[in-house]
Amino acid sequence: METGKQQKIKVVAIIPARYHSNRFEGKPLALINGKPMIQHVVERARAVELLSRVVVATDDMRIADCVASFGGEYVLTRDDHVSGSDRLAEAAELLDISEHDVVVNIQGDQPLFAPEVVEQVARPLLDDPALPMSTLIYKIIRPEEINDPNHVKTVFDHEMNALYFSRSPVPFQRNPEEKIAPTYYKHLGFYAYRKGFLLTFVALPEGEWERFEKLEQLRALEYGYRVKVVLTTHDSIEVDTAEDLKRVEEFIIENQA
Repeated sequence: METGKQQKIKVVAIIPARYHSNRFEGKPLALINGKPMIQHVVERARAVELLSRVVVATDDMRIADCVASFGGEYVLTRDDHVSGSDRLAEAAELLDISEHDVVVNIQGDQPLFAPEVVEQVARPLLDDPALPMSTLIYKIIRPEEINDPNHVKTVFDHEMNALYFSRSPVPFQRNPEEKIAPTYYKHLGFYAYRKGFLLTFVALPEGEWERFEKLEQLRALEYGYRVKVVLTTHDSIEVDTAEDLKRVEEFIIENQA
């Protein structure tokens, strides 16, 4: 075997999916045009050439059986995880992913995501070996999202490193009479982690700002880790309710016509 040769970094997508949800029980199995939502997500992820593997991480055999039925790969995780990141970290350990490989967290409730965003969120970690984590942001174009706490806003420095994430509008416009309004950016729920950092991240105690905002990514900032933000032109619809599911179905039908 040749020594001294740098091992190629692999990029693995893990899709956390749980059955129980306060707002939408059994959401990953909800049908969209006759196909389970989790299948839509997996098939879109499989379209990303950069990915060496696409795995669903679930604690429920109903979801596992569904994934197996369409030829997908899954891993069973514990059912007591507090967050998707905890489930992601356990799955990364079970899959024996290398410490330096990149793990991309694809949300299981975003069946319309553009495959390009996976490349966009992973690329900074491939270009900078010292970077532990990256995520996506999108320029807000719908005014109603600015004050909506479900759409997380972010501010960042000139090198696209996150400064803060908040459910409140940031920045706050002190003088509303000014003709030029701030540009607001919302956070999209796609993350890329160096696998070694992912394990470090979930082992950190909950941060103070994280506790108030209920935003995990603030933990990384509070403990001094860089979070690179990547501006994408692709928005992504999250399915949190049955109404959202209907919107997605209508969107698919319209774009197939």
